[in-house]
Amino acid sequence: MKEYLKTSHVILTSHSNQAFQESAPVKWGAKNPKERGPVIATISTKENRNAIGSHSGSYTVYRALSIAAGSFAQDHIPDLTNTSPTVNITPKSSWHDAEKIISLDPWGASIGDVFSKELKEGFNIQPSIAITQAHLTLPEINDAVEKGRLKPDGVIVKENGDVFVTKVAIEPVWYLPGIAKRFGIAEGTLRKILFQETGGMFPELVTRPDLKILLPPIGSTTAYIFGDINNLADESKVLTCRVHDECNGSDVFGSDICTCRPYLMHGIEEAVKTAQNGGVGLIVYFRKEGRALGEVTKLLVYNARKRQKGGDSAATYFERTECVAGIQDARFQEFMPDVLHWFGIKKIDHLVSMSNMKYNAIVKSGITVIDRVSIPKELVPDDAQVEIEAKKAAGYFSDDEALTDDELDSIKGRDLS
Repeated sequence: MKEYLKTSHVILTSHSNQAFQESAPVKWGAKNPKERGPVIATISTKENRNAIGSHSGSYTVYRALSIAAGSFAQDHIPDLTNTSPTVNITPKSSWHDAEKIISLDPWGASIGDVFSKELKEGFNIQPSIAITQAHLTLPEINDAVEKGRLKPDGVIVKENGDVFVTKVAIEPVWYLPGIAKRFGIAEGTLRKILFQETGGMFPELVTRPDLKILLPPIGSTTAYIFGDINNLADESKVLTCRVHDECNGSDVFGSDICTCRPYLMHGIEEAVKTAQNGGVGLIVYFRKEGRALGEVTKLLVYNARKRQKGGDSAATYFERTECVAGIQDARFQEFMPDVLHWFGIKKIDHLVSMSNMKYNAIVKSGITVIDRVSIPKELVPDDAQVEIEAKKAAGYFSDDEALTDDELDSIKGRDLS
């Protein structure tokens, strides 16, 4: 490692003019996009790159395989004709704050407008945010319509039970000085550990201190807005919001060992209901499978919990995760509020979440939360009772005092947030 850094330092020094002069400058948090400058992470114009990594996150490996197989042109430049957002997000004051948003590019959806000159000059700048509109067909929503909890209005909920939604896909764009500051560590330390723990995937982390932006190879974030997207920033409008972390087994396949899909569907129903009543609903879906530990780790933990002496229990629910993964939760919700600030949100009337980690991150970022909504008891699958009991015992928010004092005492004292 030391020898590599020494060699890399020599390379960087001998090419210092090229490194600093040809990379397009970026002033994160500047008040207008021209002053801020574009984020250029495309490979086709290496001399202009001012970011580490590349677009598409974890899918970059598939792109590389396609290029290696000869089925994809390495110098391809996307034709972005008619790909602009179906609705526009107007700039918010948070976009001009170098500390408020540090994990996405606020201008990532509007490069065709704000960087049109640079695009004409040949800079290969690509969007990192896309906005479209669609309809959702969900059995739980159809059930809510059939049972009268939701009523078709022809606008939000169609006569057939489909729900109109605005969808926003967001690629991660990390401003490394801001990431380091939010975690309370030195930027150099952050860069070194990112370099080491990815097996040296991005040498520029240690050889190019002038590059302050990283597009990490991780999953994207998707936001689903029910109602007028501009109402998200209107404090006079009621906002119902759920921030949800991916759970493939439950969200997609309906596994009943956890409450992820039932809670997600409840959040969507409440969001739709709020939009129908003149407010706005928001679901933000983060790709952080298995508490950002991955699905393999999650399934290993399931086996360990089920096979332990005495069977699955709330008392060992989080302990088994830590035994396998070394940590109970790797999501670190410090970045999560960034997308809320991108929408200009300052107040959430109904936060559909039991997680103190999420709640604390949102409130700490300056957003007011009026009310918290726990999952209704009738939506908890039988096999997921252990999960709910463990979370409530750990201090997760709940309006239900179902646990006995003995059950609380058996788990108290652990940091399970």
